Amino acid sequence: MKLATLRTANGGTTAALATGADSYLTLPATDVGALLAQSEWRIVVTEAAASKEQRVIAAGEAVLAPLLPRAGKVICCGLNYGDHIQEMGRDLPEYPTLFAKYADTLVGANDAVEVQGSDRVDWEAELAVVVGSELYRADEDQARAAIAGYTVANDVSMRDWQSRTLQWFQGKAWDGSTPVGPVMVTADEAGEHFEVRGYVNGELVQQGNTSTLVFGPAQLLSYISQFTVLRPGDLVLTGTPGGVGMGMTPPRFLKDGDVLTTEIDGIGRLENQFRIHASVPANA
Repeated sequence: MKLATLRTANGGTTAALATGADSYLTLPATDVGALLAQSEWRIVVTEAAASKEQRVIAAGEAVLAPLLPRAGKVICCGLNYGDHIQEMGRDLPEYPTLFAKYADTLVGANDAVEVQGSDRVDWEAELAVVVGSELYRADEDQARAAIAGYTVANDVSMRDWQSRTLQWFQGKAWDGSTPVGPVMVTADEAGEHFEVRGYVNGELVQQGNTSTLVFGPAQLLSYISQFTVLRPGDLVLTGTPGGVGMGMTPPRFLKDGDVLTTEIDGIGRLENQFRIHASVPANA
């Protein structure tokens, strides 16, 4: 099944089930994360689909919100595709390189992205994993079983801020900078490997297959769970393939008005226009 979070007319959100290419069925939860927090969430979806009480929204009228607007943890893996590691001039890692974002960074699949204070805004098309049940000190089989599904993300990075220190956090955790969506495809329907592509103004700049990940989804969730508990609705970004702007010669970055498209076959597409104001606040 495909699950989404939609904005509602009263300024709130609702979880929804994609019932085909042309409509969504609202579900009794405020968002996909809140739905997953219900231990019998699959039954909730099944009963809602059989009920006449839930509203049907035409796809053309649906406004996509961030898939997991209240994600308790957003954990990202850097340098996880061999070609991207090479273009960044690094060796294959023994352990995952991890960093964190906040729920405040997440935006919807078609939202505009506002950037104030960076002129080196880079793209990173990624597969993201949605956690469906609590994990702590789990092995890979347990981690695999806890995957609710997969979605599309772009770990937009402010490279000028990222390079200020050896720690990446300040270039990665900008509010309203990380598109996620449009839907979560449940693990039982998603398949095993995914083709990830990124485009700038329609030009293909990134392409990679998750079969080449150094650390796959179950490995990442298992590793993370060794030091922090993962809960339903948490999000793990798995890394980006080669083709980021900083790795080009000369480096290339997004400009005001550019449209960044991120797509994964079988899951969906993000399309986000960037509004970039490079002036740095006086106190930065």
